[in-house]
Amino acid sequence: MKKIFTLTLLLFSVAIQAQSKIPSDFFKNPLAVDLVLSGTFGELRSNHFHSGMDIKTQQREGLPILAAGDGFVSRINIQHYGYGKALYIQHPNGYTTVYGHLQKFSPEIEAYIKKQQYEKETYEIELFPKADELKVTVSDLVAISGNTGGSGGPHLHFEIRDGQQRPMNPNLFGIEIKDTQAPTVNSLWVYPLGESAHVNGSGERQRVKLTPLKDGSFKAEQLNACGEIAFGVNTTDKQDGAPNNNGIYKINTNLNGDQIFQLNFDRFSFSETRHLNQLIDYEYFSNNKSRITRLYVQPSNPLSVYQNVVNNGTITIQDSLTYLYNITILDFAGNERIIRVPIKGEQPINKITKNIKETDFLVKANEAFSVEENGIDVYIPKGSLYEDTFLDISFSGDTIHLDKDDIPIHSNITIGFDVSKYSEESKEKMFIAKLGYRGRPSYSSTYKKGNRFTTGIRSFGDYTLASDVKPPSITPVNFKDGQWISSNENIKVKITDDLSGIKSYRATVNGKFILMEYEYKNNTLTHNFSDAVLTETENKLKVIVIDNVGNSSTYEATFFRK
Repeated sequence: MKKIFTLTLLLFSVAIQAQSKIPSDFFKNPLAVDLVLSGTFGELRSNHFHSGMDIKTQQREGLPILAAGDGFVSRINIQHYGYGKALYIQHPNGYTTVYGHLQKFSPEIEAYIKKQQYEKETYEIELFPKADELKVTVSDLVAISGNTGGSGGPHLHFEIRDGQQRPMNPNLFGIEIKDTQAPTVNSLWVYPLGESAHVNGSGERQRVKLTPLKDGSFKAEQLNACGEIAFGVNTTDKQDGAPNNNGIYKINTNLNGDQIFQLNFDRFSFSETRHLNQLIDYEYFSNNKSRITRLYVQPSNPLSVYQNVVNNGTITIQDSLTYLYNITILDFAGNERIIRVPIKGEQPINKITKNIKETDFLVKANEAFSVEENGIDVYIPKGSLYEDTFLDISFSGDTIHLDKDDIPIHSNITIGFDVSKYSEESKEKMFIAKLGYRGRPSYSSTYKKGNRFTTGIRSFGDYTLASDVKPPSITPVNFKDGQWISSNENIKVKITDDLSGIKSYRATVNGKFILMEYEYKNNTLTHNFSDAVLTETENKLKVIVIDNVGNSSTYEATFFRK
């Protein structure tokens, strides 16, 4: 037993040592075209960092996707949202490559998947092939590019993960992207942090005026300040060949020549990615749809993308002293943009006041909180908020106003409703909804147990009870009842639901299950005849669609094929 443990430890140590030096010549391009990006590694997205490269596919689907290195297919995940159709390849050096938003897979892999989908009678599926089942060699065709899942247009999402499944910047591995353009600086912001801190006589966040210089750098207006202050910047980067405003790679700051902060997108873990909401000014983003990257670390922020941080990256300005604060923004190719900020220490003439929101409800980050009224209750677990926060909470009938979505939530908050006053028939069609634009209700996953409905939320706002009594709609797209469709490659139906949303669907022909792929972006279900499961001339199609409260619709038609 001791020998086995020693051998395991030795193998683990070898794997770790092998990954300590990043291989720059092992991985090849996953597309046989010049790589042009629509999204970069570490880019700031809603509630997460982008975990790979988004590679353009010439504004179309159908490009061959190639294995970036020798290995075997270790995971296949097909889902309606997220990465859509995704493939994972395990490589002998311990790294994993990921390929997302695929249209379909290579014939061998496609056959492997379809067999499992038909056996389990489901489109969404997750598979973990054994090491000897689907081996691949570098540059083998493994898939065809597409637009499945949560993709905003045709592209390949490509990742490289380390042995702990942490995403790493593919640029580190020699995946080269042509880039001769320096990052863009859109705005600079300063934050007075201390109770009596000020900048130019104000205790509030303010935009700093920047003057572009001939060498491409920027000089900020002189700031008169005192106390603890910090900065934030709105910045993007462009690579050659595309107009997309992508994420940056690195930001360094220094004070009077000494480094005090660095943000570096080489690697991160999925477990920390939601803390992006502490990296950005979330309140500003919520109200302006523009992200300010904080160049300082807030308390309790565990992000691993920070390095060489002194005093959390903040600056304490003393009266009558002068300071020079420099910000250097870099892309992976080394193009840089510099901002120089002169600061003069100056005591405020008047007492500094800050706009502090105070309500009847103070929620402490390190304590659980609950409140109940009108048969509606809220429970906020310890750690759900990043800092102590006053919340604006009010109740009216079946609706709760739970502040607004400019305060980030890290982990689920529970809202519960007492529905004992409603009939059993009414409760069947009811759900918890978030009220959006013009009071439009949208379904929030609702757990029903007796006279209590609950939902977990990760955004503040108005929540209420809503009812959906209308079943989904099913409409044929490329065929009609009784039609011969021998020349068709597929059959399509459109499915929609006007309120609670689609929960499930099932299709059969002549009583036997057929696979239909759901594309939520255009509300279509598609069956491809290439599956070769239909052998009859006369085919009776039956499609059943159920929404999130159980309303069901059935569509039936007959079609003919030779």
